[in-house]
Amino acid sequence: MNAKKSINLEKALTDLEEIVEELESGDLPLEKAMKKFEEGIKLTRNCQVAMKEAEQKVEILLQSAGGEELEDFEVDE
Repeated sequence: MNAKKSINLEKALTDLEEIVEELESGDLPLEKAMKKFEEGIKLTRNCQVAMKEAEQKVEILLQSAGGEELEDFEVDE
């Protein structure tokens, strides 16, 4: 996928979840597992780009509306 091309984030996340499930099953031959891993990395990068673009759009909208700045989101692990 090209970063300029708009991606369907929900579909990409669903595809990524399926890849993770396949890899976690341990039933894939090594060569196929490596291809799935590579595909997952590409999906992850595309999702990160889409999320960054969405964050930038939200910041622009908040600034133009005179809203507050966004705070960093921290995930509890």
